[in-house]
Amino acid sequence: MPLFVRRDHVSLLAVLLGLILGAPLAFGASSHLVSVRALHQAAESSARQRQAQLAQVQKFFSSKLARTAFKKAYLNPVEIQKAIPTLSQAELSRLSAETQKIQSNFAAGALNNQQITYILIALGVALLVTIIFVS
Repeated sequence: MPLFVRRDHVSLLAVLLGLILGAPLAFGASSHLVSVRALHQAAESSARQRQAQLAQVQKFFSSKLARTAFKKAYLNPVEIQKAIPTLSQAELSRLSAETQKIQSNFAAGALNNQQITYILIALGVALLVTIIFVS
């Protein structure tokens, strides 16, 4: 009879030990999981942000002032427009922020046509150089 009691005690001990050791893993694992829906929403948000930045930068570089500045510097505006989508997300974000800043400064009268022409030429050359060295 004592052998039978020991098996019960051992079984009970094994079950308790399993619960004690397994519970933190079970509860901890669920807190680290990311739902498919959350991943999908994050991907959609990132794609929308990139599209908005692309549109903003392409609009900036396709303006009449930009085309005129590029002609003065013998830069091909078509090549610049083709290069924009090839930028990494970090490069595109920086360029988008910079072009927004330039547009707001120009609208506020802080920049004149000559200054913005020089800025456009510098940005166009920098964009082409970035693409050349990245490719």
